[in-house]
Amino acid sequence: MSDETRNALAVALFSEILTNDQLIRNRLSRVLPKGMEVSHFSVLNHLAHLNDERSPAQLAKNFHVTRGAMTNTLSKLELAGYVHIRPDWDDARRKKVAISPAGRTAREAAISAIAPMISEMVADLGEDKVRATLPVMRELRGRLEAKE
Repeated sequence: MSDETRNALAVALFSEILTNDQLIRNRLSRVLPKGMEVSHFSVLNHLAHLNDERSPAQLAKNFHVTRGAMTNTLSKLELAGYVHIRPDWDDARRKKVAISPAGRTAREAAISAIAPMISEMVADLGEDKVRATLPVMRELRGRLEAKE
């Protein structure tokens, strides 16, 4: 494959990924519970899966955003009562974040709202195509994360 062909293929791949990302975010925003943003759901979902506390810095790193952006998201989640933020008992300069019971409830409501849309897309595409795509997407993510 020539460099020109390889470059065109790479541009086409990333163009599709970026367009899909925007379309998915738009659809999620329309079905998420009132006041919940995609970033809020993402953090709540992450904390629920961990079932443990994380520092804002760890969350920022996990989501590949600045600490300021994560602090903004966490402030909104705390104001809504979805997370508890406390001092780190080992280092008072740091904080720890945990999902609250209200956050778990909000996450479940969000999942209930988005599940039909996601299930419909998987059904439309076909489960075999989705299963075949996942390893490629995971490998791409892994390579991108390794280059950070």
